[in-house]
Amino acid sequence: MSDHAGTDRIGTRLALSYDDVADAQRVLAGHAHRTPVLTSRQIDTRTGCRVFFKCENFQRIGAFKFRGAFNAISRLSHAQRERGVLAYSSGNHAQAVALAASLLGSKAVIVMPQDAPQVKLTATRGYGAEVVTYDKHATVREELAAQLAHQRGLALIPPYDHPHVAAGQGTAAQELFDEVGALDYLFVCVGGGGLISGCAIAAHALSPQCKVIGVEPEAGDDATRSFKTGTLQRCHNPDTIADGARTPSLGAVTFPMILRHVHDMVTVSDAQLLQAMLYLWERMKIVVEPTGALAGAGLFERKVDMPPGARVGVIVSGGNVDVRDVCRWLAA
Repeated sequence: MSDHAGTDRIGTRLALSYDDVADAQRVLAGHAHRTPVLTSRQIDTRTGCRVFFKCENFQRIGAFKFRGAFNAISRLSHAQRERGVLAYSSGNHAQAVALAASLLGSKAVIVMPQDAPQVKLTATRGYGAEVVTYDKHATVREELAAQLAHQRGLALIPPYDHPHVAAGQGTAAQELFDEVGALDYLFVCVGGGGLISGCAIAAHALSPQCKVIGVEPEAGDDATRSFKTGTLQRCHNPDTIADGARTPSLGAVTFPMILRHVHDMVTVSDAQLLQAMLYLWERMKIVVEPTGALAGAGLFERKVDMPPGARVGVIVSGGNVDVRDVCRWLAA
C-alpha cells in the first residue's frame, strides 16, 4: 500500500491512505457501476438538512461489497487467481467475491452460515461459487475459512479487514464527493469497518471539514464501544435483522483507521432500523436491506445534533433483502 499512510490517535501506522482509494477507483473503472445519488425534498424537510443518498443498492450484486472484492482479487498474481479464492460472509461479500472471481477468471469458495438469507445463498451459487455452509452457533467461521484456504491453496479475501478491500469500499464516498462536492456530515453503516474506513479516508482528503458518523445496530454495538473506549471490543453472534453487521469486532486494519478518521459512532434499534428501511422503500421507491438502511436510520433518529441546512451524505450500502423476511418482521 501507499508509503504515505498516516498514524492514528494512538500512534498505530495506518494500513492505507487516500492514494490507495484513488488507485482502487482506477482499477474499478469500467467494472463497478457508478451508482446514483438520490435526493428527496420530503426527507430534507423532515431532517432540516440537504441530504444526498449514495445508492450502493444499485451496485453490481446489489451492494458496495463488489468494490472491495474486485479491487482485492484483481491484485492477486495470475497463478493465485488460477488456484482460486475463498471468502466468508453472511451474503453480500459472498456474492461480491463470487462475481469478481468469475469476471477475473478465478474460482471462488464461499463459507456462509446455514441461516444466511436464502436470496443471498441462491445468488452466490448463481455467480458460480461453491458454497460451504456452517452452523454459526458451533463453528468459528474465520477458523473454518483459514482451514479450507490452507487445504486447497486458496487466497483468502476477508470481508473487511484487508487494505485492498477497504480501499475499494472507499470509492463509494469518493464518487459521492466527486458528484455533490463538500459535505458537513457523512453517515455510514458499520459492521467490520471496511466501508467506513475507506469512506472516512476519502472524506478526510476530499472534504476535510466533513464529520464521518458510523451507525450500527444496538444489538451489535462492538464498534461503538471500541470507538468510545479506544480498546477493541467484541460481540458474539449479535441478534439483529442487520445481517451484514453481525460481525464479532472491528479488525486490525479497520480499527486504527476508524480511531483516526471517524468522528462519532451511534447505534439504532432494530425497530428504528425497520422503520427507516420501510420509509426509504415508500418515500424514495428504492429497495434497501436492513444493513443498507443503518446510515439512514442514524440520520432519521437524529442521533447527531446538526445545524439547519447542513449538507449530509448517506451511504445506502445494499438492497439484497428477502421479502419473506420483511413479512415476518412486520408480522412480529
